[in-house]
Amino acid sequence: VQLQASGGGLVQAGGSLRLSCGASGRTFSSYAKAWFRQAPGKEREFVAGISYNGGYAAYADSVRGRFTISRDNAKNTISLQMNRLKPEDTAAYYCAAAPGRVEKTPREYRYWGQGTLVTVSS
Repeated sequence: VQLQASGGGLVQAGGSLRLSCGASGRTFSSYAKAWFRQAPGKEREFVAGISYNGGYAAYADSVRGRFTISRDNAKNTISLQMNRLKPEDTAAYYCAAAPGRVEKTPREYRYWGQGTLVTVSS
């Protein structure tokens, strides 16, 4: 079972990036999915989460209104559209899947992808 995140890169402040997370080995149509991020020297933090059917989404206060999470169960993927990026958004971004509802703590998530690095220059 594997989650694979992609789409990271270097962007100037105010710019946009779109992260994607694909899955292999199983389907996650009944799982909540989320994006977390971790900056150097900091703990992993919740960014955005989406329920199994896409009917509910939650965001960290720091990204609400700038980031949008979405999912396509037919393709077994989730995405994170990031707009108006700020230097403080610089981090490794991880996708994760959890049975049940959207949670904001990493320990609730059973499956994790490798990180994709987002760097926002000022």
